[in-house]
Amino acid sequence: MPFSNQYFRFMPDIKDTKRALVRIGYDGTVQKTFRGHDKERRFANEIRILRHLESRGCDFVPRLLKSDPEQLKIITTSCGSRVEHIGEEKLKSLFGELEAYGVRHDDPYVRNVTYRKEDGRFCLIDFEHAILLDEPTPATAPSDGPTP
Repeated sequence: MPFSNQYFRFMPDIKDTKRALVRIGYDGTVQKTFRGHDKERRFANEIRILRHLESRGCDFVPRLLKSDPEQLKIITTSCGSRVEHIGEEKLKSLFGELEAYGVRHDDPYVRNVTYRKEDGRFCLIDFEHAILLDEPTPATAPSDGPTP
């Protein structure tokens, strides 16, 4: 079922670029609409990665609540406020911690870090370019048969 635009009317934009529109709902959820180049693939990938992380019990990423493939929109839980500054070692540690859950973020910058004041936890967001580490890459994928 498509999302009703009535919920988007008065929510403030927190990101409005050629690639995405992100808004915070009045209920505190994060609503992201994918735009631009390769939007269908990025939409599907973010959903796949968030589902994978939830299945592995990762507690420092958003939870996917709803998705709409027709409108290329997702609704997730909030992971707190955007972080302006974080130490380089803490940043590396945080993205390294994600890899223990089988995911490489592939955009490991402060713009993808939030702070959840309820429990004092740094969190990660924006998984449209992330990769699963246990999936074979095209270069290492099994072949269809023996090489002649």
